[in-house]
Amino acid sequence: MTARLPSNVIELAELRDRVAVFRDREHAGEILSGMLTRHEGARAILFAVPAGGVPVTAVMARRLRLPLEVAVVSKITLPWNTEAGYGAVAFDGSVLLNEHILARTGLSKTQIEEGQRATREKVERRLLEFRGDRPLPDLAGTTAILVDDGLASGFTMLAAIGALRRLGCRDAVVAVPTAGTAAVGLVAPAADTLYCANIRGGASFAVASAYERWADVDEKDAVALFRAAHGLRY
Repeated sequence: MTARLPSNVIELAELRDRVAVFRDREHAGEILSGMLTRHEGARAILFAVPAGGVPVTAVMARRLRLPLEVAVVSKITLPWNTEAGYGAVAFDGSVLLNEHILARTGLSKTQIEEGQRATREKVERRLLEFRGDRPLPDLAGTTAILVDDGLASGFTMLAAIGALRRLGCRDAVVAVPTAGTAAVGLVAPAADTLYCANIRGGASFAVASAYERWADVDEKDAVALFRAAHGLRY
């Protein structure tokens, strides 16, 4: 049975529950661009979530004639498992904790505070690498379009949406090539619109399964791609 999606979700029904639908991240950016043509040349800014979201968004910026920015967010990981997180820190320094997970970790107050501090430092360092000392753009009256290469849990995307709303964007839109139904259900209520080409159900979900060619994007490559789009040499 096809899962019922929130009313603000726009998908490509022909790609539902399929795997290997994109050749690579650049191809995914082409597909998403076709879904977002209503934003072409509009008062909108694309915010790539590094590192994997940068190559997707770079294609979209060219095709939709929109400015390219970055929304640096990072999950706060467990001391004993750097793949698992219990919260996220966004580029404005804000912290979003997953209280449901946190309650099961047994972490002390000191450990939680240390995790937040280390993650804030990581986000600040990455933000400096991408943007240097340039101020964030004025988002008043602007549609902010957040782009990543996929949504796994969706929790870090929630942190990014909150940060952009605090900066005063008119609308917060999420655009991702692929996502699981659970992540869509989590993120969609926080966004004005969520575009996702390939939505998949089932007990297990992996972003990589949507791609024929998949490898982690090196942070240095993502920074170089972003800087090249802006003609930056810092």
